[in-house]
Amino acid sequence: MSFINRKKVWIIILLLLYGNAYSQVKDIAYYTAKSPFAMPMVKVPIFKNKVYSVLDYGAFPGGKTLNTEAFAKAIKTCADGGGGIVDIPKGIWLTGPIEFMSNVNIHTNKGTLVQFTGDRSQYPIFKAKGSNSFAVKSPIFGDNVENIALTGEGVFDGAGESWRPVKKSKVSAAQWAKCIEKGIVSADGKVWWPSADAMNGESYLNDLKNNPNATTDDYLKARDFLRPYMFMLNKCRNILIDSIGLKNSPKFVFYPTRCTDLSMTNAIVYNEDWAQNGDGIDISACKNVVIFNTMVNAGDDGICMKSSASNSDTAEAQLQNVLIAGCTVLKGHGGFVIGSNTDGGMKNIFVTDCIFNGTDIGVRIKSNIGRGGNVRDIYIDNIRMDNIIHEAILFSTSYDDKTVGKSSSTSTDQKNIKVPHFNNFHFSNIVCGSADKAISIAGLEEQPSHDLYFENMELTAKKGFDATDANNVFMKNVKIISQDPVFTLTRSSNIFADGIPLK
Repeated sequence: MSFINRKKVWIIILLLLYGNAYSQVKDIAYYTAKSPFAMPMVKVPIFKNKVYSVLDYGAFPGGKTLNTEAFAKAIKTCADGGGGIVDIPKGIWLTGPIEFMSNVNIHTNKGTLVQFTGDRSQYPIFKAKGSNSFAVKSPIFGDNVENIALTGEGVFDGAGESWRPVKKSKVSAAQWAKCIEKGIVSADGKVWWPSADAMNGESYLNDLKNNPNATTDDYLKARDFLRPYMFMLNKCRNILIDSIGLKNSPKFVFYPTRCTDLSMTNAIVYNEDWAQNGDGIDISACKNVVIFNTMVNAGDDGICMKSSASNSDTAEAQLQNVLIAGCTVLKGHGGFVIGSNTDGGMKNIFVTDCIFNGTDIGVRIKSNIGRGGNVRDIYIDNIRMDNIIHEAILFSTSYDDKTVGKSSSTSTDQKNIKVPHFNNFHFSNIVCGSADKAISIAGLEEQPSHDLYFENMELTAKKGFDATDANNVFMKNVKIISQDPVFTLTRSSNIFADGIPLK
């Protein structure tokens, strides 16, 4: 089944399950006005009406000719001419990395497939500005540019199968047999790697840490391990992603960091549910963001908020003013997720009119000591959940992020620094048809999760509500249908259900 046809099937399934749900989805202006905080109208880029076809710069369709240089020439000519539209016609287009330049709208058409090459040598190693870190160029990227867009009905395929390790436990016997036709399998037989360099990458990188004079050439041997994000934007402004499909990423699909005025609308973001670290959308330390009427299927978190601080950061919240409306997540570790990096702080997030069906967790709030920060003023309203594997709503302050091939990220010497602080969360008008547990809240003794509000909810789950190190939790008209005792409280105080204190 083609990716474009898959989109039609998803819409039909959703209509059968939920009726005419999408007819009730209003426009962005409606949701902006409805926001419980002063959500600004996100600026949308405007472009000159001048079209630059990639055909005119030597691009050739068919999926066999590498079009990296032709695409780059079209984009540069467009930018040098004051901006406009770079058009990629219908067809299959093989390419290496695509770099955005200011004032450029990269536009695709129905039937356009941009296939990124699986030849990993086509993705250069670079050293981030002002940093000692090295990374691999993403298939689509932009650095400190403004007024950019990726639009149209085309699909971008990130060739993720050329990069990602695969856990044997996550795939069928037939899929595993196909994987091991090439590449290499770990000594314990549990993980397939695309190459020996990928499998041994962490060990090699640890050795490089002892070399302060390391160059990009020294990091070439680590390239297979340093999987790039598929679509990464750094410090960009005035961004529109509309109606396109993004699939099969090496790592996270869409990862904007420290960007301002970002709109993602009417898009499909797709990874198989077994895709290692295959997050769908990760918004990192951005401000003024809208994600609207977008569908996600992910191998990790679905729609996720992150915020990491650097030594030079002084702002109270690095991530703020985010609106997520009319979206659907079908597979993923969480439908809507916060964390685990929260040390940069977050505030003013509004999630509304969304569907989570088949995710591991419905709403997943996670962090740990060493990467925690102040997360507050979060509003989650009018959510439908079904077939949730674990918790409908989870707060976790002891998240252990252990990626395949990497050791645990939090060391014991980080004790008592960057402590997670979850407060002023509002949940309302939420229905969950099935889950293993309704609500689980785990704060910390030194920093309880507090001021959490739940209103007009009906959650059906095997297990009910548990809270550890939580204070000031208020439930109004919350119905939990559970096989086990509904409420279990540990080191928690001021927990109320319809005004009645619970003990």
